[in-house]
Amino acid sequence: MNESIFKAYDIRGRYPEEINEKLAYTIGKSYGSYLKKYYEKNKCVIGRDNRLSSLNIAAALKSGLLDSGINVIDYGEITTPMHYYTRYLNNTYGIMVTASHNPKDDNGFKFSFDPLANARGKMIEDFKEFTLKEEFLDGNGLYEQRKIKEEYLTYLKENIFMGSKKVKVVFDPGNGVTTTIIKSAVELFPNIEAYYICDENDGTFPNHHPDPAVEENMSMLKQKVLEVHADIGIAFDGDGDRLGIIDEQGKFVMADQYLIIAVRDLINKVKNKTFLCDVKCSKSLIDEIEKLGGNVFMSRTGTSFTEANTKENNIPLGGELSGHIFFNDRGPEICSAIYAGLRFIEILSKTEKTFSELLEGVTPYISTPEIKISCPNEVKFSIVDKVKNYVKEKNYSFIDIDGVRVNFPNSWVLVRASNTGPNLTLRFEATTKEELEEKQKEFTELVNTLIK
Repeated sequence: MNESIFKAYDIRGRYPEEINEKLAYTIGKSYGSYLKKYYEKNKCVIGRDNRLSSLNIAAALKSGLLDSGINVIDYGEITTPMHYYTRYLNNTYGIMVTASHNPKDDNGFKFSFDPLANARGKMIEDFKEFTLKEEFLDGNGLYEQRKIKEEYLTYLKENIFMGSKKVKVVFDPGNGVTTTIIKSAVELFPNIEAYYICDENDGTFPNHHPDPAVEENMSMLKQKVLEVHADIGIAFDGDGDRLGIIDEQGKFVMADQYLIIAVRDLINKVKNKTFLCDVKCSKSLIDEIEKLGGNVFMSRTGTSFTEANTKENNIPLGGELSGHIFFNDRGPEICSAIYAGLRFIEILSKTEKTFSELLEGVTPYISTPEIKISCPNEVKFSIVDKVKNYVKEKNYSFIDIDGVRVNFPNSWVLVRASNTGPNLTLRFEATTKEELEEKQKEFTELVNTLIK
């Protein structure tokens, strides 16, 4: 077993070299034993995305779980948020077979040990150590297959309140598993005039990479929005827990910007006026929250951490730059990109403003996208530590809840180790192009020198 497949908030790797049926059986045997031994659970739920390897991986996982003596409720091919909803409905924990937004040849497991979010940090480390010891329980669990589609559609219907305005929307599920549910969900709301691209269920992702946080993956959606004169374009990642947005002008909108629209809509409707963002989010979002009289809860990056912090602190809205959005003001929060997308359509259905007009008055900053620099997994965290030492020597102001975010009067810099791959992630923002280029040059050269 390659121990590097255990990431900060899931298990992920290439199929079949790192993630395969043999490993899936072991993970199942370990997870079932772990739930019985430490959590006194006698059942769990499982689901899978539409990657070509997911069916066989899930079958092997199921066998391992059953051989540990735990009972298994199998919901088959579903989105990750639908899997979260099965955990909520059954009041238990579970495993989702998915590699999320990763390339088609990857696969993995998202799994839980509490009702807040997926396993994270020390939970993953403890489970890894337990798995490596192979001191598993034996038994004969019971197996049951169920469906979740109708209950999930009811959840959407009961927690979305559309206005009277008709909204023209282009949806791009990216050939991921949201293709199995998106049309049924949209049909619940007659005021949505829907168009679809990349809507065939195909786990090879033939049209583009299934990550809507990367602008180049959104070019087809941009074109379609402009072609049909849509009010908004909404894309989903491979397993349906991230979304990306294109405005009515065909422009890519980063997640920290559409979070501003959500904050503006919510802040006078909720008692707790604290809103969560991750360390990668723009200062413009922080400025807006504070300008509106709210408070900022800055979290480390990673949906398991941000979702857990949102729930644990009863925060009405949280989100991160990757496109995970947590609406926690109605019903159960299950990190659903479809639900989040419908909430933005709901906002549009109640205003005469366009999506771009809803961002008027935002403090202007010049930002880079996330910049990834290849760095071996075994050294990436030590490189971040060296950056931190450099920042201390320079007497720069910084926070280190996740990598190093360096704060200057008119700019900020982020250097962090990716939790999902052999990369360092950098992001820069400033009020002027000159300062942006200056900071980018300083820290990019520093990182490249440290890697060598």
